[in-house]
Amino acid sequence: MTRDFRILVVDDELAMRESLAGWLHKEGYAADCAAGGAEALELLGGRTYDLLLVDIKMPGMDGLELLRKMKETHPQTLVVIITAYGSIESAVQAMKQGAQDYLLKPFDPEELILLIAKLARQRELIRENQALKERLREQERTGWGDLVADSKAMRAVMRLVEEVAASDSPVLITGETGTGKEMVARALHAASQRAYGPFVPINCGGQNESLLESELFGHERGAFTGAVQARRGRLEMADGGTLFLDEVGEIPPKMQVDLLRVLEEKAFTRLGGSQTVHSDFRLVSATHRDLAALVRAGEVRQDFFYRINVIAVRLPPLRERDDDIGLLAQYFLLRYGRETGKTVEGLTPEALRILNAYAWPGNVRELKNVMERAVVIARQPLIGKNELTFLQPDQESGPELISLEEMERRHIQRVLEAEEGNITHAAQVLGIDRRTLTRKLRRQEAK
Repeated sequence: MTRDFRILVVDDELAMRESLAGWLHKEGYAADCAAGGAEALELLGGRTYDLLLVDIKMPGMDGLELLRKMKETHPQTLVVIITAYGSIESAVQAMKQGAQDYLLKPFDPEELILLIAKLARQRELIRENQALKERLREQERTGWGDLVADSKAMRAVMRLVEEVAASDSPVLITGETGTGKEMVARALHAASQRAYGPFVPINCGGQNESLLESELFGHERGAFTGAVQARRGRLEMADGGTLFLDEVGEIPPKMQVDLLRVLEEKAFTRLGGSQTVHSDFRLVSATHRDLAALVRAGEVRQDFFYRINVIAVRLPPLRERDDDIGLLAQYFLLRYGRETGKTVEGLTPEALRILNAYAWPGNVRELKNVMERAVVIARQPLIGKNELTFLQPDQESGPELISLEEMERRHIQRVLEAEEGNITHAAQVLGIDRRTLTRKLRRQEAK
C-alpha cells in the first residue's frame, strides 16, 4: 500500500538518486527525483511534497541555497540534508535555517527509513493538531464561546438550544456534575431576546433554607437578626434577563410553592416586606439528580417539576462524547499555554489514546483540571504520556486485588480531586449526602 507521504530526492549523482528512490519505493513511499536545485524548485511549483532529501554539495545551486529558496514558498515542507563527513558544519548551518535533520554518507538504508518514518509521524501529528485548531476556530465563529463540542450528541444539544432560545418557556438542563450545565444556560441566554439583560445564577445546593430564601427573595432591613440593611434578591436582580437555578432539586418543598407563585405572577415580596416587587425573567434550571424519582419520593412537588420542565435539555457525560475529548483537550491546552506563557502545540497520539480510554467521572471539569496540570508540568511542546501518568493504570504489576473499602477510598479521592476538593460537589457526584461523605473521610483519616 502506498503511504500518504510524498518525497522528493535532490542529488546531482544519478546512482544516488536512483538508489534512494528505489529504497523509498520498496518501503511504499511515493518518490520523485531532481538532478539539482533548479529542477527541484520547478517540481515544487507544480506539486506538493512532504519531505525533500537534499544533497548539500551540488553544482550550481547547492543544498543550502535550495533550502533558503524553498522555505520562502514552502515553509511547511520538511528537509533532510545528505552530506559527507567533511561538510558537517554546513549541515548544522542548514538545520539552523530550517532543515529537520541530516544524514552522513555513507548511511545504512535502514537508518534513512527510520528517520523518514519518524518525520512522517511528526507530520501526521502536526496535521491532526492543525485540524483540531481549525475545528476550534470554527467553534469560535459559531458564537458558542467556551462551549466546545463537535460530537453528534452535543450538536443536537446546540440545535435544541438555538431552537428554543427565542421563547420564554422555562428550560430544565440535566446532566452529571461537570458536564457544563451552566455554560449551556449562558449560551441559551446569549442567544435569546434577553441577551442584553442580566444572567443571574444561584446554586441552590449546600445552603440552608433560610439563607437560600434570603438569597432568592431578598430582605428588608430588620427582617431577621443580622439584616442591618435591605438587600435585593436574585429574583429581583434577574428582571429583564435570565434566572439560573443550579441544583434546583435541592430547593425545599415549601420554597417550591413560593417559587411556583412567582413563576405564575412574576411578582413577590422581600422577606420582612409588604411591597410587591415585579420581575420579568426567564427561568433556566439545572440538576444532576433524577427529579422524576425525587417527585416519587416526595422531595420535589409534582406541580413544581412540571412548571420548570417545559423544555428539557439533557447533557451527555463526557464518556459518551468521544469526538469531543481531543477537541476539548486541545482547547484547554491552548488556553493554559497562553496563561502560563508556555509553548504548547498539542497532544501526542499516545496521549490522546490515554484521554479517550479514561472514564472521566468528573466530566469536562475534570478534563479541564487534567489539562491545566499537564501544561504546568510539561517540558516539551507536545503533551505526552509522561504528563498524564496519574490517569494511567499500572500496566506492569497486573490487576491489583484490593478490598472494597480500599476501592471506595480511592474512588472518593479521585472524585474529590476532580471536584477540586469541594465536598458538596463530590457528594453529589457520589450520590450521597455531604454528611455521609464527611463521615467517610474522617473514618479514612483515622486509619
